[in-house]
Amino acid sequence: MHKQPLFYIAIILIALSSCRKDFDTVLSTGELSFSKDTVYLDTVFTNIGSSTYRLKVYNKSNQAISIPSITLGKGTNSFYRLNVDGTPGKSFENVEILAKDSIYIFIETTIDYTQVTDPIYTDAIVFDNGTNTQDVKLVTLVQDAYFLYPSKDANGIIETINLGVDADGNPININGFYLNGDTVFTNEKPYVIYGYCAVPENSSLTINAGAKIYFHANSGLIVSNNATLNVNGSLSNEVIFEGDRLEPDFSNIPGQWGAIWLREGSINNSINYAIIKNASVGIIADAISNITTPTLTIKNSQIYNSANFGLLGRETSIYGENIVINNSGQSSLACTIGGSYTFIHSTFTNFWSNSFRDYPTVLINNYYTYTENNTEMVVIKDLSTAHFTNCIIDGNNNIELVIDKAEGAIFNYKFENNLFKFDDYNNVYGGIPEYNFEDLTYYSNNIINGFSDFKSPQNNELIIGNSSDAIQNAAISGTLLAPSDILGNTRPTPADIGAYQHTTF
Repeated sequence: MHKQPLFYIAIILIALSSCRKDFDTVLSTGELSFSKDTVYLDTVFTNIGSSTYRLKVYNKSNQAISIPSITLGKGTNSFYRLNVDGTPGKSFENVEILAKDSIYIFIETTIDYTQVTDPIYTDAIVFDNGTNTQDVKLVTLVQDAYFLYPSKDANGIIETINLGVDADGNPININGFYLNGDTVFTNEKPYVIYGYCAVPENSSLTINAGAKIYFHANSGLIVSNNATLNVNGSLSNEVIFEGDRLEPDFSNIPGQWGAIWLREGSINNSINYAIIKNASVGIIADAISNITTPTLTIKNSQIYNSANFGLLGRETSIYGENIVINNSGQSSLACTIGGSYTFIHSTFTNFWSNSFRDYPTVLINNYYTYTENNTEMVVIKDLSTAHFTNCIIDGNNNIELVIDKAEGAIFNYKFENNLFKFDDYNNVYGGIPEYNFEDLTYYSNNIINGFSDFKSPQNNELIIGNSSDAIQNAAISGTLLAPSDILGNTRPTPADIGAYQHTTF
């Protein structure tokens, strides 16, 4: 019992001794060591602050030292900002480091593109002891951009977009703005979008090859009733949609922005050669607007790292070929609430590893549910078509294809010459008619639980190798509709299943 107070006294004494500043120091002799000799702050947009980067400075000597000055090479005119051992500024004097110890320097920048002559902006942190100077280089690429964002009125109220009303009749608004009529995004410089950018009714947004669209958090693209989105990328000059955090640490982080949302009534949307990364949902397509023309035609496009769904169709019509979707928190492809869906020579996979996933790579159903007076209500819709030809459906779960049918409506589906994963080792789906893979009305020439032989699915490299069971097993009828793969390679006869012809890794 008497030892406990002594223990706490000892802790206090240790804490006090660790805060002492009256130790003896010697001047630095220019023999500092650094965690890196150059700090690359990655790409920033003009007048937008960077992330914080860290440099560690080591004193490996047996004596405490004092560094007479730590400054930025360009002095107070530098676009960089420092924080040295907890103190912000651009110039520091008599910075002390204990023997065999270190300090942290944190670095940030905000650069005005119009104030620099070279988009590669450089400076250095200079460590000067009067006789021997050391430095660590700082390098940043700064990009000019078009910035699109909601306006504010005189009272500071941010512009919003109305999405309808909730179950209680209250309006649903999100921060966003409408474009002015027909609009073209070019590849002259990137677009950075804050809030939701909406294509107004009876208008179109055309995005040219090579354009780059960066979304801030809680931002996205909305296509309104009777409006149209045309994404006109090309081979090796794709249109890029991703978040505005350009640091390598964020290059594959899901959920950095919202979605591309094709709302009910949008028409004739087309996406060709696009790369859509790191959204909450890559694309949402709602409600059939024309029974003969797809709401969305998507070709030669890739969707990766979606926090929820890669491509979510809700009672809509989608035609796709040479599509690659991977790494989704729920399903990579969800064809829900009925509709019409046709996919040819596409690769749908889900090697999600960020959390538990209980949805399959591909989900097909013809209903939705809601609760009314504590009772679950089911609304059933027609599934007029769900036709998959020459597609790979794979992932890191045992069951990667789920067909969830509600009786009482049309439910048409067909799988021809696909390779899909369906390892029902517990016979959970045994006896369910939708999974009778011998029924030629719905299934023909499919490879079940075959080996895809992807190059590196965790890194979204879904090209197949020489050992793939997909090689030369595609139906000619599908290949005639998509005669080249997503890389522009001419497909032979017979071709390989999936979006890619195989290669040697």
